[in-house]
Amino acid sequence: MAVDRDHVLRSAAALLTRKSTATMDEVAKAAGISRATLHRQFAGRDALVRALEALGIAECEAALDAARLDDGPASDAVRRLVRAVEPAAPLLAFLYTENQLFEGEEQNTGWAQMDDRISALFRRGQLNGEFRIDLTPAWLTEALYGLLASGAWMVQSGKGAPKDFHHMVVELLLGGALRHAAPQESAIQSEES
Repeated sequence: MAVDRDHVLRSAAALLTRKSTATMDEVAKAAGISRATLHRQFAGRDALVRALEALGIAECEAALDAARLDDGPASDAVRRLVRAVEPAAPLLAFLYTENQLFEGEEQNTGWAQMDDRISALFRRGQLNGEFRIDLTPAWLTEALYGLLASGAWMVQSGKGAPKDFHHMVVELLLGGALRHAAPQESAIQSEES
């Protein structure tokens, strides 16, 4: 019987996003295969995590494409991005905590490519006056990742409803990132009204 690698990865992702300390035996059980079969697919936890990383990056790249980051106002693109990446958020939350993925020379270039695309979105929003300029695009990108992970953990723990994920992430991020008129600008606008 052939092992469906995608099924194994998605089963592992589902388990590890709920229980990051799950053993390889638990991963095999979740996938409905033996430990030996799992080991033939992935030499160990590190190989499994690296395969999950590739899956997570691929899903995020697809979400970035689906979000049409260059279309319309940057804030609308952020909303579309959060909606598009939501299904992958639990996997991202798990990967985000796997420090070995972000250390040393073996770092997957996919992370940097995603960072660049998201940072470019925030930079575009700053240039068109939508987003604050005192927060760097790199900071806003990391804040987005952190909020996606936090939202996923809230939903998984039952502390937040799945239907609220998008609203919670977008409103908190954009509530802090959107540029508001300075007090002088507000006074001038009020006088002109």
